[in-house]
Amino acid sequence: MNELLELAKSYPVVTLLGPRQSGKTTLVKLAFPSKPYVNLEAIDIREIAKLDPRGFLNQYPNGAILDEIQRAPELLSYIQVIVDENPSKGLYILTGSHQVELQQAVSQSLAGRTALLQLLPMSLEELNNANIEISLDEALIKGGYPRIFKDNLDPTKAYRSYFQTYVERDLRQLINIKNISQFQRFVHICAGRIGQILNLEGIGGDVGVSSHTIKEWMSILESSFIIFRLLPYYENFGKRLIKSPKLYFTDVGLASYLLGIENTTQMARDPLRGSLVENLVILELIKYRLNQGKDSQLYYFRDAHGHEIDVIFQTGSKLIPIEIKAAATFNKSFLKNLNFFEKLVGERCTYSALIYAGEQQQLIGKCKLLPYTHATKILN
Repeated sequence: MNELLELAKSYPVVTLLGPRQSGKTTLVKLAFPSKPYVNLEAIDIREIAKLDPRGFLNQYPNGAILDEIQRAPELLSYIQVIVDENPSKGLYILTGSHQVELQQAVSQSLAGRTALLQLLPMSLEELNNANIEISLDEALIKGGYPRIFKDNLDPTKAYRSYFQTYVERDLRQLINIKNISQFQRFVHICAGRIGQILNLEGIGGDVGVSSHTIKEWMSILESSFIIFRLLPYYENFGKRLIKSPKLYFTDVGLASYLLGIENTTQMARDPLRGSLVENLVILELIKYRLNQGKDSQLYYFRDAHGHEIDVIFQTGSKLIPIEIKAAATFNKSFLKNLNFFEKLVGERCTYSALIYAGEQQQLIGKCKLLPYTHATKILN
C-alpha cells in the first residue's frame, strides 16, 4: 500500500494491474477511502460510461476509483484531457485485469500521466503478517488468493470455480475460441510443464493445434495473469546459451489444481513438487520487487552443456545466481552450478544464494543458504 500511496502523490493517475480476486479492489478502497468507487463490471454503469464518457466523468469532479477499467477503455482519452487541465495528484485510481490490452491503451492515452503497478496474489510474507501459518505443501496447494484464506475455502473447489469463471467470462472477452475443451487441455498441459523451457511445437503436438495457435493462447494466458515467462539471461560467455523463456504460473495454487493435486499427502509424493516449489520461490522474488514498484530483473541461465541456474538477479552490473531446491536437507552437490556460474562471470558475482525447504540460514563460502520463507532477503 505504501508504494501506491506514494505514487498517488506524484502522478494524477495510478493504474493497478493484477489477476482477478488478487485483492486490487480491497487495496485501493483501503488506500483511498474517501474516493468514490465505480465498478465498471456492472453492465448499467458501463453502458452509461460508454454512451456519455464526458458526462459520466463529470459526476466525479474530484476523481474516483474506476475498477476494471479495461471494460470501458473509452474513458482513458477523456481522463487524459481532465488530468491535463487539473494539476491535482492522485485524481484517478484505475484497476484492471487484462494486462496487455490495458497497458497498451494506458500507454497511448495516459503516457507520462500514470504510474503502473502490479498486484499479484498474496506472498508468504503477507500471509505471515496476517498471522496465517501454513506449511510449504499447504502453500503449494492453497496459493495466494485472499478469499481462500479469508473465507477458509477448500482450495480445490475454489480454483475449480476460478478456472471455470475465467474460461466462461474473461477468455470470451479476450479471444474467440471455438473449441473450449481443447483450450482447457492446453492449460492443463502448461501446468505439467512448469519450470521447463517453452516449446511451442511440443505443446501444440500434445494439444493437437499449430504452434502459431499455441503462441496466441500463451499470450492470452499471460495477458490475463494466468502464466508468466521467465526470460533467459545471456551474454557472450563463449558458450552457446539457451534463449527461450521458461514457463511458470502466477499462482501455484491454481497450478496444483490443474495438476489434480488436492491434499498435502498427494503433494508430498507428486513428481512435480520440485517444480512447484521453484515456481513458488520465483513468485516470492517477483512479488517482492513488484511491491516496491520495480521491475523484477529476474532471469534464468542455461547453456548447451547443461549448466543451469534457476534464477539470476541482475542489479546494476552485478549478477546474483540463485538455486532453488525442494529438499529440506542441504547437500553440497546443490552448489555445483552456483560455483560454475561464479567462475564464469568472475567479479560480477559477489555472492550467490541457495534457497531450500529447510530452516537454517548460513553462509557457505560466497553462498547464502536461506529457507524458502526468507527467500527475498537475497534481494536486499
